Amino acid sequence: MKGKSDVGSRYADVIREVFSRHRSVQTAGFTADAYKPGLERMKEFDRLLGNPSSRLRCIHVAGTNGKGSVCHMLASVLAGEGLEVGLYTSPHLLDFRERVRIVTDGEISYIPKEEVLEFLNRFRSDIDRLDLSFFEITTGMAFWWFDKRGTGIVVVETGLGGRLDSTNVITPELSVISSIGLDHCALLGDTRAAIASEKAGIFKPGVPAVVSSRDNETEPVFRDAAEALGCPLHFADEIPCPDLSGWGMDLPGEYQSINVRTVLCALDVLGHRPLRHCIAHTAVRTGLRGRWDTLSERPLIIADIGHNPAALECNFAQLAEMFSDKSIHDRLIVVYGVMADKDLDGILRLMPKGNHVSYIFTAPRTERALPAEAILERFRTMNDSEARVCNGVAAAVGEARGIATEKSVIYVGGSAFVVAEALGSISV
Repeated sequence: MKGKSDVGSRYADVIREVFSRHRSVQTAGFTADAYKPGLERMKEFDRLLGNPSSRLRCIHVAGTNGKGSVCHMLASVLAGEGLEVGLYTSPHLLDFRERVRIVTDGEISYIPKEEVLEFLNRFRSDIDRLDLSFFEITTGMAFWWFDKRGTGIVVVETGLGGRLDSTNVITPELSVISSIGLDHCALLGDTRAAIASEKAGIFKPGVPAVVSSRDNETEPVFRDAAEALGCPLHFADEIPCPDLSGWGMDLPGEYQSINVRTVLCALDVLGHRPLRHCIAHTAVRTGLRGRWDTLSERPLIIADIGHNPAALECNFAQLAEMFSDKSIHDRLIVVYGVMADKDLDGILRLMPKGNHVSYIFTAPRTERALPAEAILERFRTMNDSEARVCNGVAAAVGEARGIATEKSVIYVGGSAFVVAEALGSISV
């Protein structure tokens, strides 16, 4: 027991040091010390690690919304076929090691704390000399560990964009783009075409690519990028969205139908079976949280990390549909917090209205968060629903539960940080 306790203590100390010395975008935002676009540092780090990226069989996934769900669904199906599947995603909600996990048919395992310590101690001087970002360190760690284990196949989610993302040192077996929307416009461009161009940066010569959907603005971008590289290009919207009503999905957000369609197209291109039960039980099979996640039944508490207008439009529409019959649900209580760099006005315009809706605005514990008072002030210019401020996510969730009845719905969202703190405050 002493040995495990010592490892846990040293691990906690090292993780705190890494977060402190190498700030992450998740906590610090897109500051110069946290966000370092470009591939030269990552390529050099990969070389110092022994070029693990060159030995991994990978599927590379980018997109504005849905890429995390697509990654987990693909991992669930591939594991169901008997493969040991590496899964590299971000951000994490409760434990840093969520970013680097192995999924098999029946088991989920995070990178062991001992391996995290070995990696950081062994490559500390290289990390410091190259002045790596937090995400570059984590990407190198993931590739190193998956290669060390001889993992069968790895599903890799980009952090931001695609072209300049640290993960873009891999040559995958398939490139997937889940969706295109306006987010991180200051970094990726202020049109959907410009953002599509950045996402298409993950295309590789001759490697098939799957794009979730197309429109007049983005389709030419993807076609031109694929043609220039000789990529066989597939649009998932060439097949209809599946009706998931009878699937028993444990990711019940209505927006998942688009992600499932993308996954079915990707599996077809790869030549793998579309194992429906694996897709339907993705959350339990891979440990995915925060996607229309039920934290309580009575009252019904739903948490979702959707944080930009495109994602929240789907979520708020689904909430409105739930209240089409007031005999089932009597009240909607929204616990909401947002990061300061998001399109607040665009989000507030989408928020449900009515005398059955009330809002509790809060701010998670991160310097990126917009103060709850600022949200409330802007909200009151657009929506006359009942609204208040509460200090802290846990307190806000507690306040919502205090005023809810068994027929109420509590929606917790606006940010992965808000959802993470909600998960930490509720015993499911």
